[in-house]
Amino acid sequence: MKLLLAILLAPLFLFSQDYPQETFQSPLGIPLDLSGSFGELRSNHFHSGLDFKTSGKEGLPVYAAADGYISRIKISTFGYGKAIYITHPNGYTSVYGHLQKANGAIQDYIRKRHYQERSYEIEMYLYPTELPVKKGDIIAYSGNTGGSGGPHLHFEFRDTKSEQIINPMHFGFKKIIKDERKPVIQGVLAYPIDSTIVNNSQKPINISFSKQADGSYLSVKVKTNGKVAFGINAYDFCTNGYNKNGLYKVKAYLNGVLQYQYGFDSFAFDESRYINNFIDYERFHEMGQRVQKLFQLNEYPLSVVSGNKKDGIIKVQPNTNYNYKVELYDFHGNKVDLVIPIEFALQETKIAKTVQKTPYYIKAKTESIFEKNNVSVYVPENAFYNNFYMNFDVSNDIVTLHDDSVPVHKNITLTFNDVVGLTEEQLSKTYIATLDGYKLDYNKTYRKGNSFSVKTKSLGKYKLAQDTTPPRIYNVNFVEGKKLTDQKTISVSVTDLHSDIDTYNGYLNGKWILMEYDYKTKKLTHNLDDKIYVEGRNDLKIVVTDNLQNSTTFESYFLK
Repeated sequence: MKLLLAILLAPLFLFSQDYPQETFQSPLGIPLDLSGSFGELRSNHFHSGLDFKTSGKEGLPVYAAADGYISRIKISTFGYGKAIYITHPNGYTSVYGHLQKANGAIQDYIRKRHYQERSYEIEMYLYPTELPVKKGDIIAYSGNTGGSGGPHLHFEFRDTKSEQIINPMHFGFKKIIKDERKPVIQGVLAYPIDSTIVNNSQKPINISFSKQADGSYLSVKVKTNGKVAFGINAYDFCTNGYNKNGLYKVKAYLNGVLQYQYGFDSFAFDESRYINNFIDYERFHEMGQRVQKLFQLNEYPLSVVSGNKKDGIIKVQPNTNYNYKVELYDFHGNKVDLVIPIEFALQETKIAKTVQKTPYYIKAKTESIFEKNNVSVYVPENAFYNNFYMNFDVSNDIVTLHDDSVPVHKNITLTFNDVVGLTEEQLSKTYIATLDGYKLDYNKTYRKGNSFSVKTKSLGKYKLAQDTTPPRIYNVNFVEGKKLTDQKTISVSVTDLHSDIDTYNGYLNGKWILMEYDYKTKKLTHNLDDKIYVEGRNDLKIVVTDNLQNSTTFESYFLK
């Protein structure tokens, strides 16, 4: 209850808070060019910071935004890749992600820990006296590590105590980052609620609109016989005309009275997956469009919408005129308006809503257990946002668990019970795969005797599969026996056909060496600057193991 109250009160606290405007400097020494904004709509999450372009290059100096100390360092194959966290004395923490490498004593500290733990993926929490920094110190160099789609710097702010993520624009970056462009509306949808008909449709329907001389938008008249709500497909340009960034704030009024609003000032990490309820997820699944709903069918604990006293659903009555107005803002105050006239009208249904009923009805707020042919499905409470009929079937060893047009918020558990007909060796190589056409995708699988389970946040088709094929090691970047003079790295490519790479270890002359894994390029790289090599012959050994413990060993040698 206390956590829920904190989430609901967080926006009220943040809106009224005064943030330091002069304390923090830019983390880059080039003009800031945004490729991602705070709160921007991403797959399964809201973007938690600002993404700064680095001119398509890696290796740009990254500066400490203010005095403080490095409190956390995380090196990961996915996510932020190489990330540094600086805690500042004023109660905030700045975060720098997708780095190429750290600088000076920080890099030495990280390298030492890699070799102590004999692992590329590491996480460290530091004391204030270990790595203090001053404003403007070069702490690292920009890169493309982790889940980055291209060279850039991910930059964010957090409240140090609560770890609540805060829009960096609040910390004086509005002055540094220029934005004179208004938001742009791409689409408007009307949603019939319950049995309502809207413009002859019982299904969500596109509403035509046009841009007016003053830059605002006006839609055609919406006719309905009951409850209706709306959604918008919109974005914002900021520092350039290429990247479609997210909106900062949206307000919707009905006849001048505030009906619904949201704003991206701050949110908590554990709220972020609620993006799948914030948008029209089914439309995103079918068409790739992230339509932002200006209503909620059921209340849910997302702080960016929690301040609403109304649910955004409009009850249209006969003999009444309605004027629905949506205001879209970016952080710099650039604004565009959309006006939607609404009137009550009785009309025939030309586009009918259909509901496919099954024996498996999901009540979102209660747990459910389904079983069929030795397959069971456990659904915890609040795993889904709305009630629906689930399509559940087991046929020809394939489990159909509805389809991925319905978002899952919490893990559901799928279990194949008492699997028979397999030897112990076969059982040891068995996993539950997602079936995507003819492609099998690995899921982390838990085995208990002859039963196999997976915890998943994705609906779709599943089946048991085996992996007996070891990983492949190839594309070695040196010739065996060749003397390496100017070469700075040794690298190989690694792939696995079924269950993905689990562990990787390299050795030079019997000593463990750090090899960095980039899942995007499928490459393992060792930097010879680590100076583990000896003069003359160096024997290299690389061992790669997949998630079913199939292993491949590569051995070669070079001269140095």
